[in-house]
Amino acid sequence: MTGRIDARLAELGLELPDAPAPAANYVPFVQAGDLVFVSGQISQSKDGLIKGRLGADMDVAAGAAAARRCGLSILAQVRAACGGDLDRVVRVVKLTGFVNSTGDFTDQPKVINGCSDLMVEVFGDAGRHSRAAVSAPALPLGVAVEIEAVIQIK
Repeated sequence: MTGRIDARLAELGLELPDAPAPAANYVPFVQAGDLVFVSGQISQSKDGLIKGRLGADMDVAAGAAAARRCGLSILAQVRAACGGDLDRVVRVVKLTGFVNSTGDFTDQPKVINGCSDLMVEVFGDAGRHSRAAVSAPALPLGVAVEIEAVIQIK
């Protein structure tokens, strides 16, 4: 039986990737009580890493698309944390987004909206969250965006 959130993902035409494995000495998520802390998910698609620097070789729309891909990886990690059942999600509590950008680029919030919008599309009001969107002079492997999340589950 397909859950409500899986049905919503299908309705949106979205397919979650496999939960990415950690690239170093950390775990992809930690559950503490009813909160799941998802480690930073980097921008990648089935074709590979989404690299670039906002304000140099990538525009806001491409950055937002990269952030959306981070959001799909976050959902894949949460699915793994919830034993495959995304209906256990109570609320998206917080996103922290890092944007690989030049010193004069100031649209980090517009970039991270790619992930924020996804969470609201998938979870409705439960997807509305607190957030930080900050610039970084470089990100791991040259990716454009990295986002971490705190998700409340039941």
